[in-house]
Formats: sequence, C-alpha cells, structure tokens
Amino acid sequence: MNVNFYATFRQVVGAKSIELDLPVATPLQQALDLVLRTYPGLAPLMADEAGQARSHVRIFVNGRDAQYLPDGMATPLAPGDKIDIFPPVAGGAAGA
Repeated sequence: MNVNFYATFRQVVGAKSIELDLPVATPLQQALDLVLRTYPGLAPLMADEAGQARSHVRIFVNGRDAQYLPDGMATPLAPGDKIDIFPPVAGGAAGA
C-alpha cells in the first residue's frame, strides 16, 4: 500500500511516499497508527492526544476524502490502495 505525503509532512518523513505492508482489510486508522509510530515527528502535526487525525489534516484513500467514506477511518484497506495525507493549507487570493 502506497502512502504519499505532501508539503511539510514530506519534510518530516524525508520522502514523498512510503510503502506499508499491511494485512488485507486493515482499517485506515490502523494504517495511520503505524505511520505515526514509524514517524513520531508527524504525531504532533497530524494527530490529537488520542491518535485521531486532526480535523484540518486531509487523508484520502484512492482519491476520496476519508471523512466522506461510508466507514471513515474504519475503512478497510486493500493492498493496491493509495493513501494521500495533506497538511493544513492556508492562503487565498490576493486582493486586486
């Protein structure tokens, strides 16, 4: 399973993507737990004290935002799935 990191998360991980070897049907939350254990520097940026993804962190599974998946963070993953993790984005259009 491929996990892609963006912006500041790439700096913490030291790579733009990693591969996770997880059993079939592993819930997304367990995959996130493994990422946070492997890269503890991500924990304060990505997760609250309970290990849940912070609301401003966007996690996508195969291009779909996890918050809109029917099972959310309990979504079972398959070996070919792609996970994308984005940090908060700030900014906007400048006034003219």
